[in-house]
Amino acid sequence: MGAERPPVAPAGPQRRFRQDPLLLRVPLILVGVAAVALLIVVPVANVFYQALSHGVGTYWRNLVDDPDTRHAILLTLIVAPVSVALNVGFGIAAAWAVTRFQFRGRTFLVTLIDLPFAISPVVAGLMFVLLFGLQGYFGPWLRDHGIHIIFALPGLILATTFVTLPFVARELIPVMEAIGADEETAALSLGAGGWQIFWRVTLPNIKWGLLYGVILCNARAMGEFGAVYVVSGHIAGQTDTMPLRVQKLFDEYNNPGSFAVASILTSLALLTLLAKVSLERKTRREIAAAGAFVGPERPRNADSRETP
Repeated sequence: MGAERPPVAPAGPQRRFRQDPLLLRVPLILVGVAAVALLIVVPVANVFYQALSHGVGTYWRNLVDDPDTRHAILLTLIVAPVSVALNVGFGIAAAWAVTRFQFRGRTFLVTLIDLPFAISPVVAGLMFVLLFGLQGYFGPWLRDHGIHIIFALPGLILATTFVTLPFVARELIPVMEAIGADEETAALSLGAGGWQIFWRVTLPNIKWGLLYGVILCNARAMGEFGAVYVVSGHIAGQTDTMPLRVQKLFDEYNNPGSFAVASILTSLALLTLLAKVSLERKTRREIAAAGAFVGPERPRNADSRETP
């Protein structure tokens, strides 16, 4: 006789009995939808409404004709990619060290990576001012050598890089722990060099985790305000990034200009969200395709007997 079939899950009324009551589900869904609408959808729609309230021509002039606004947009497009590139290098190195080596202080290193999440961005900016400002620890030496960090581009990059430091590393560490080092060890045993192993083995395995970390890191870098506010000096046309420019235009009661710049940041955030969703779907499809390629394990027939 063949193996007995497992019992079929009950359907109909018994299945509905296991679900939450209708009087509980409907209010929870309505509360969730209302919260998303009030806290996300309405503010985002209001940003574009206020930005275009005086017409497309005024909106375009607020972005193009103001030299300080143009400089803020350009400066943001410089600071964010440089910070992301620095974090990619650090994130890969840190993830490699944490997942491929056992050493004393490994847990402490992981804790340090998460430190920017625990420190207020304003406190981080103040920390850099106390280190690299004219009255700071390295201030006299920097002044004697003509190096400007605070109230200059290097300070903006330094502060933004610190605030966004954990994103790439924290995405890569679990990915590299999951894939293990077997393929890298096999490549090494076949005579591959370090860079060959990285480009041909490690990077293809971590590419989606790396891209996901880059997307999150870039979104955070574009919208950074607190740390950049402290180290920039808020100098219009020199050290103002887009978030700082939004705040300055709003303080000057230039609401159309403020919302116009805010709409650029909002558009970048929406593009980041779309890229994140697309990446997650692509990752799930690849995982499903890999599972289908391996195929499920074939069950053994209960009547079969192993031949001696």
